[in-house]
Amino acid sequence: MIEVIDKIEKGIYAVLMIMLVVVLAAALADLGFILFHTLFLTSPWMLESHEMIVVLGAFLLVLIGVELLDTIKAYFRENAIHVEIVVLLAVIAVARKVILLDPTGMTGFEYGFELMGTGVIIVGLSAGYYLIKKAGISIGPEGLKRNGQE
Repeated sequence: MIEVIDKIEKGIYAVLMIMLVVVLAAALADLGFILFHTLFLTSPWMLESHEMIVVLGAFLLVLIGVELLDTIKAYFRENAIHVEIVVLLAVIAVARKVILLDPTGMTGFEYGFELMGTGVIIVGLSAGYYLIKKAGISIGPEGLKRNGQE
């Protein structure tokens, strides 16, 4: 019974990889369109600050997708989840949120509260990433283990 469930799980991961590749291709095409539009049509060879934010947001979105694909590939190859990759993916996602943060529609209190919350998340993720790298922890089919230990 466990073998059947493992095969179903591998099939789900395969379908997720295929779907993620399609999404990444669309996101890459969108990034190319945004870059072409901002560089050549809107203001030739000059990016304004709001255009730069849009381009960086699209770029980081593609980067997040590639890292997520790498996580799924690592699971396929080693049948193990690399926790450090997942935490790094969360750090990139929070960095994207910070870059795209637009204070124009917020009051000063709301903006400050959002920045404090984001800061707490960044500190927590950074501390978690440091501890994971220092301990060398990974999760595999036999459960939690430290790298270098069998």
